[in-house]
Amino acid sequence: MSELVESVVEAGICRIILNRPEKKNALTSAMYDRMAMLLRAADSDDAVRVVQLGSSGSDFCAGNDIADFMAQSRQDAATIEEPAGLRFLDTLIGFGKPIVAAVGGAAIGIGTTMLLHCDIVVASADAVFGLPFVKLGLVPEAASSLLLPQLMGYQRAAELLLLGDTFNASTAYELRLVNRVVPADDLGITAARYAAQLAARPPEALRLSRQLLRSNLAEVRSAKSREAAVFLQRLSSPEAAAGLNAFLSRSRSG
Repeated sequence: MSELVESVVEAGICRIILNRPEKKNALTSAMYDRMAMLLRAADSDDAVRVVQLGSSGSDFCAGNDIADFMAQSRQDAATIEEPAGLRFLDTLIGFGKPIVAAVGGAAIGIGTTMLLHCDIVVASADAVFGLPFVKLGLVPEAASSLLLPQLMGYQRAAELLLLGDTFNASTAYELRLVNRVVPADDLGITAARYAAQLAARPPEALRLSRQLLRSNLAEVRSAKSREAAVFLQRLSSPEAAAGLNAFLSRSRSG
């Protein structure tokens, strides 16, 4: 049986592949934990110089698997355990090596916000992004309430986060969320080219330069924690219950 998150290390590149195409690579708690484990292993492996994130199938990541998310949230609340998604974000935010992401098809919720912690993002022309947190009765996560205004200005960030409508790859490029937009057939090749170029750079100079570029790391961690506290409170709200149940009903009927 194939892993829902696969990994291979070759020529200094650790490729982490979301492998649940029949569900548009929607993330379960087990997938979050495996991604965090693979990132920790890559960070501590001197043979790995860069991580390349990608996916199987036509979609990058449709966000959380809502049924798993709701069930796991109830369990986490009962055991007072930090949700797997937050553990993954802690690992991603603190990761010390460059990350290249290849994004095709749907990139929704965490499928978009995780890109804020990548260094180079290549999107296919058919990519669709979205931040539907408010629509679900929730709030932003992954420090997006800090990083998106810094990236594109307050008003544009507010439009994306408060309305939660989807937007296309050309808009994502205009908003500086992605580095390049390429035809779908060129997505993997282009991302691999970037990863190979980074892997060929002097590793210590690369690490230190990335560290300097991310000098606001403490602020990012603080924003992520503030968001998480409100997010977890919202999970027990009537608005979130209605939003999540409505989404689940639509997905089951669709």
